[in-house]
Amino acid sequence: MLLTGKEYLESIRDGRAIYLGKERVTDQTTHPAFAGGARTYAALFDMKADPALRDVMTFEENGERYSMYYLRPRSQEDLRRRNRAHRKIADFCFGLMGRTPDAFAGNLTGLSMKPEVFDSEPGGNSNNLLSIYQHVRRNDLFATYAIVPPQGARNKDYYLAKGLPQPALRVTAEDDKGVTLNGMKMLASGAAYAHEVLVGNVMPLAPDQLKESITCVIPLNLPGLMLWSREPFNRTGLRPFDRPLSARFDESDCMLVFRDVHVPWEKVIVHDNPALSRNIYIQTAAHVISNHQSNVRFGSKLRFMLGVASLVTRYTGARDIPAVRETLARLAAMEAGFNAMVDGQIEACQPFDNGYVVFNRRYLYAAIHWAMENHSQLIDIMRELMGGGQFQFPASIDVLEDPELRSLFETFWTAGEFAAVDRMKLFKLAWDLVGSDHASRATSYEKFFVGPAFAVRNYNFINAPWDELHAVVENFMDSYDTGSAQTQSAPPRHPG
Repeated sequence: MLLTGKEYLESIRDGRAIYLGKERVTDQTTHPAFAGGARTYAALFDMKADPALRDVMTFEENGERYSMYYLRPRSQEDLRRRNRAHRKIADFCFGLMGRTPDAFAGNLTGLSMKPEVFDSEPGGNSNNLLSIYQHVRRNDLFATYAIVPPQGARNKDYYLAKGLPQPALRVTAEDDKGVTLNGMKMLASGAAYAHEVLVGNVMPLAPDQLKESITCVIPLNLPGLMLWSREPFNRTGLRPFDRPLSARFDESDCMLVFRDVHVPWEKVIVHDNPALSRNIYIQTAAHVISNHQSNVRFGSKLRFMLGVASLVTRYTGARDIPAVRETLARLAAMEAGFNAMVDGQIEACQPFDNGYVVFNRRYLYAAIHWAMENHSQLIDIMRELMGGGQFQFPASIDVLEDPELRSLFETFWTAGEFAAVDRMKLFKLAWDLVGSDHASRATSYEKFFVGPAFAVRNYNFINAPWDELHAVVENFMDSYDTGSAQTQSAPPRHPG
């Protein structure tokens, strides 16, 4: 079953408890803070269901058709098919939404490619995992994840000494039907719009944190589960012209707060095993399959940033200044290089267990590191190209509604061939990309969504072929001896 946008919107009106401060949001599809994002997600579902995109966005298995991001790749061509679907979605939202439906789907699909990991130690359940995978893809569900403990949970001794409840999510009771959960998990991006959420642990747990190792996939409307949203960027009365990205692409972020939430056993995939609760992502294909999507998304964002930067310099008349051309050329090279890294993950794909293939891990983690290290620099470059242009425009396009103000605006803000409205439209867009609340959140997201910098660098360390690299140097050193300067050296041996 493939959902249309209308069916999707109806399906998320499920009574979940979303809070904006003290306000309980009764319908996120119509509430001013969430409606813009809901419409964007609905449009994504409509795009995916478009018959003209059938072969790009879906695949057939055993007579049924599913969204392409649930395809378990068995060949390089399958990886290309997944990549094309990711690109279509990323280009639709210009790479500005990290938690589109294909993001978590990569995680779940990757987990299902090596289910035996869940049976390798006590506490895992491969049958539940595979049932959840089938359930989510069969019903075309949009799921997200919350796999990090709240920052306040780091000092558990404080809570023990004070006799206070631990903020970290944990199992507080068990019965024949399931487990009861209390505490918090962060950060569920897109939870206001998703159907279900994976609750788990991507950070290491200590051996005594048994009850925190719970990993499950649950509906977001379970009794006792609350979604505490951060401050929305798409505010009441905000005109899309004035904040075109905030109005459409604010995917929201929510803390998940559990108060005696009962989760059935069939939804649990890891229990009472701290090491396994984290290792499932690395020992299966989950981490690499899901993060290729994030690479594709960032590549689309880079293309969009490059286009905006070039148009800004054109509208300011600075595009042909040699120093500006050099800056644009630098941005163009960065964009091309990054997307080449993404393509290389397919061309240098690697075999995986059970007859599957995965994207090249080393190239993937290098791309993640590149994005993490360079996004802030890219934003600074775009700010420099914009100068103070954004601050020279009126507060809102509503000046056009006053005839006298409109005449003044169109007279004094027009520059050469570029009309005042067109100039304001571009600079409002550029500011929403680099300087607004929405842009600031994106900067933090690009830095931390995979984890802290040291964790990203560690992924690059453990995936580097150190033995092979050492052998290249050692083989060359073996080709010459300690003889005198007159000793004829043998030609270096070819690394192969």
